[in-house]
Amino acid sequence: MQDSDNSLTIICGLDEAGRGPLAGPVSASAVILPEDFPFEILNDSKKLSEKKRLYAEEIIKEKALWDVTFIDEKEIDKINILNASLKAMSESFTKIFEKLPDWLSQHS
Repeated sequence: MQDSDNSLTIICGLDEAGRGPLAGPVSASAVILPEDFPFEILNDSKKLSEKKRLYAEEIIKEKALWDVTFIDEKEIDKINILNASLKAMSESFTKIFEKLPDWLSQHS
């Protein structure tokens, strides 16, 4: 995270789920992983066993800065699925951005 000129580089990952189903909410998440995160546990969640997926979830919740946002089907009907997905990602990003100073103070 720390560059050679003492500036801070932070990468935030965003993703959505639920755009394909005919009914139900869309969800999106944002995550920032610390430098000491065990990246080797990450892989396509569809390729991980349930045990490995649950372990990855536990480690992410313990070490990372993360948020999950849901947009319900009523809102999707009003603004369409693409805009609902973008809204969910934006809200998750905003929520973790607000928590970032506290999280950085714990991980520096």
